[in-house]
Amino acid sequence: MSDTRGRRLRAGIVGGGRGAFIGAVHRIAAQIDGEAELVAGALSSDPVNARSSAQAWYLARSYDSYAQMAREEAARADGIDFVIVATPNSLHFAVAKAFLESGIHVVCDKPLAYSMVEAAQLAALASDRVLLGLTHNYSGYPLVREARELVRAGRIGTLRKALVEYNQDWLMEPLERQGNRQAEWRTDPARAGISCCVGDIGTHAAHLLEFIAGQPIALICADLTSFVPDRRLDDDANILLRFEGGAKGTLVCSQIACGEENACARVAVA
Repeated sequence: MSDTRGRRLRAGIVGGGRGAFIGAVHRIAAQIDGEAELVAGALSSDPVNARSSAQAWYLARSYDSYAQMAREEAARADGIDFVIVATPNSLHFAVAKAFLESGIHVVCDKPLAYSMVEAAQLAALASDRVLLGLTHNYSGYPLVREARELVRAGRIGTLRKALVEYNQDWLMEPLERQGNRQAEWRTDPARAGISCCVGDIGTHAAHLLEFIAGQPIALICADLTSFVPDRRLDDDANILLRFEGGAKGTLVCSQIACGEENACARVAVA
């Protein structure tokens, strides 16, 4: 890795071009504090879309594939310091692996991979020299950190019950059959994996709950539902939890909750 002292970090991104949801969010987040600059990307599997997206973002370098990007950026003296993986879930493992093997730090959207076997392979590639980060980012907020400290210090007493919810309404209708690209891949088991709602937003809720509670979730009893007819993956879930420390809890997440645009991971502990 190149020396980063005295300059902004150079960031790259795979996926997230025009028509995507999270790419622009990552671009803004990476640059908002002035510590990093997005300079390179393989923004789409469609080369035309990739190039036009790169032009719209004023990127210095655009690539037609993530493999080319990993190889060429690693060889440059002014190559990227880290890459953001913002592709559909099915590509997370391959993209993260390519950049880790090229010696480039990786910030990957969740889920990290399709299986524990793949996740273990990526963890084995990560080290003190090449970092691998997963975007369970809600734990970064100051109030969340304060809540965690209150629990850890025992200032709320013994944790008995913890509740968390993350609700949206954007999948109330069968958008996957109406040309919505985000809905198409998120409800497709081949590209999203075994879950839509829980894998997409429920994981954020679970991570935030464990982060504040300071206890891993040990057991679950989950009721997953696909309310929209013929939808192949869940769009709603109600889950009972038991923590290793003895506390009980619930996790509710939904993408068909009318009126909830993005009610991000509300947590209560008692």
